[in-house]
Amino acid sequence: MSEGDAPRTDRSWPEVSGSREERTGESRSGEIVAAAEADIHVVFVCPEIHGNTGNSGRTCLATGAQLHLVEPLGFSLDDRRVRRAGLDYWERVRPQVWPDWPAFEQEMPRYGEPFFFTSEAPRELWDIEFPRRSVLVFGRESVGLDPEVREKYADRRVRIPMLDPGIRSLNLSNAVAIVLYEVLRQRNV
Repeated sequence: MSEGDAPRTDRSWPEVSGSREERTGESRSGEIVAAAEADIHVVFVCPEIHGNTGNSGRTCLATGAQLHLVEPLGFSLDDRRVRRAGLDYWERVRPQVWPDWPAFEQEMPRYGEPFFFTSEAPRELWDIEFPRRSVLVFGRESVGLDPEVREKYADRRVRIPMLDPGIRSLNLSNAVAIVLYEVLRQRNV
């Protein structure tokens, strides 16, 4: 092994800007920032699987994002399986629940710039420069976003690249984690 091939031993990481409170959405007392104050908003439109919602809620909490759930839901939020997937963090997740898509859509501009995730999007995740205030919208597990939503927001659609053309989609909670951590990576958090 030549000198140029030696593994790096220095751990020079990019400097993180902002306080921990600014990056995580927590105050020193551990209080969660109100939904309107969060910079990143994850929206599930008519989610069907309790485990995906619980797992994604935990990921939202870890990344300082606010979870929004648009009804109808395919499960009860009181279901112990949702709480189990969110572990003992579920009470801190505090998802915002909306009665339907039009109700959320009307308020969406106040939360930030929207991005709609679908495997039928022309742009890849890596091509997007996420603004400080971003709204990340995901459809139901079985069919994704409604065709009307995909058509209305055609220029806002984004896909996560998948190398195997036989794969229709990723698991919802995995997709949310990939996107949220790409947003944080862009922010050098």
